[in-house]
Order: sequence, then C-alpha cells, then structure tokens
Amino acid sequence: MREKPFVIAIVGPTAVGKTALSIELAKTCNGEIINGDSMQVYRGLSIGTAKIDFEEMEGVPHHLLDIKNPTDSFSVAEYQKMVRQKIEEITSRGHVPIIVGGTGLYIQSVLYDFRFSEEPKTDSTLSKELEQLSSEVLFERLTKLDPIAATEIHPNNVQRVMRAIERVVLSGKRKDQIEQNQGHEKVFPHHIIGLSIDRALLYERINKRVDIMLEKGLLREVTGLYNQNIRQVQSIQAIGYKEIYDYLEGHLTFEEAIDNLKQNSRRYAKRQLTYFRNKMDIHWYNPFTDTERIMKEINEILQEIH
Repeated sequence: MREKPFVIAIVGPTAVGKTALSIELAKTCNGEIINGDSMQVYRGLSIGTAKIDFEEMEGVPHHLLDIKNPTDSFSVAEYQKMVRQKIEEITSRGHVPIIVGGTGLYIQSVLYDFRFSEEPKTDSTLSKELEQLSSEVLFERLTKLDPIAATEIHPNNVQRVMRAIERVVLSGKRKDQIEQNQGHEKVFPHHIIGLSIDRALLYERINKRVDIMLEKGLLREVTGLYNQNIRQVQSIQAIGYKEIYDYLEGHLTFEEAIDNLKQNSRRYAKRQLTYFRNKMDIHWYNPFTDTERIMKEINEILQEIH
C-alpha cells in the first residue's frame, strides 16, 4: 500500500484547453478536480476568470471554486494548506485528485516542499511611514528593495506592496532569498500534464475567448463589482477586471480597455509558459492531438501504483 496520495495536475497557459481535458480525464480515471487558479476562488468573478459552470462539470466533483468573497485576501500558503487537505480527502474516497489551472506558484507549492514562514511582526514606526506614501512611491521603493517581488504585485495593491516592503526591511532578505531553498523536493508522487500549442493559435484562442466573455456579460459582471465600491483588493487585480475598471473610471475608452485585456491575456500566457517550463518537471502534450495518448499514459501510471 502506497504511503502518499498520487496527484495528477493539468497546467498550461490560459485558453489552451485545460478544462475540457480535465473533465474527460476525470471521467476516465474516477477523478475529482481541484481548482488551480488563484482568481477562481472568488465568488462573483466567473466570466472574467473563465470559471467552469455546473453543466460543463458533467457531474465531476470540483473543489475550491467560489470559496472567497471578492473583498477577501487569499495567499499561496492558505491555498497550499487547503489543497493538501483536499488531496487527502479525495484519496480517502478512492478517487484521484486532479489539480487543474494556470497559477504556477500555487500548484508548485502543493506538489513540492514550499514552507511559508510567518510574516515578520510589523514595526509600527515603519508602518506609519509607509502609510504616508503614495502608491507610486511605495511601488518604486519596493522595486528598489526587492525587484523580483515587485514583478508579482500590482502597483495599485497598496497593502501587498506595503507587506512586501516590511518583509524585506524587517527580515533583511528578498523574497527569492527566502524561497531559494524551497520547492525542489516532491511532497506527493505526481504526474504533471502540460498543455501547449502553436503560439499563433494560442493567441487567436485568447482573443476569441475575450470576445466570448463579452458576449456572456463580462462588462455587466465587472460593473456589478464596481458598483459595490470594491476597490484596491486582490480580486480585481485579475486580468479582465482591472482593464474594465480603467474604463469605468474614465481612464480608457471601452475599445482601449478590451485591447488592453487581450494584450494582457496574451502576455500572461507567455509568462505562464515560461514559469511552467522553468519550475516544474512537466510532461508536455498538444491537447488537440494527444488526448488518447494522455489517457493511455495516465491509466498505465494508475494501474502501476495500485
């Protein structure tokens, strides 16, 4: 009898076809799907995050969708704890846990030995000093102190920028220095399916996905959040929300906002691919030509470990 649960993960850039494959695979191997997207945890953010709907699930159990309010914060450490618990629960039922999503760090934190130290105690003098600064000055300061951390935080997310500054000032270490010895050893035996297609086709699919989101009511969804006076929180920094917020606040025309949305989505897809290729041991497939091969290989792996 094996000591640890076996986990399957399906990763890849936005719009590459992860959802469709995950349903087919789950139905084939008696799997349950765990959300691997940092923004699909939020209620009310459905169209813009391309969240799967009830009919699309085709009876396959899904976990960690719609578990947070849009004003809540959500950390990778919290995600790690929740998903590892779900993996144990799903395995105890005799089912196969399948993590599906595009947030690389979140998925990596579950499968590998990421350890999150407690946040350093806040220095009241430092906190008061930072609270007096504008978002632009704060972000400039973070960029000088910890340029890598600055690339992972939106400049307008003032609270996260302040916490990142406090971490490096009080600990004396940049984020990459804290994490450099983590994330290499496997916590669970696993097989990571990476999906990749020709870049031109991927960009075409991304642009088409945005058009479909608009047809489904993306503007209405984002306007609803905006009218609730939801501002400066983690959830609305998601691509698809921040661009339309810029339109609603009069900074851009609607056409400019949608152009930005498509461009930011394409850039994000490129960053996702770079992350996955550099950070994890992934088996790459084409979702449109390799489906039978994927099913065959996964079934063989599962037969070997049982």
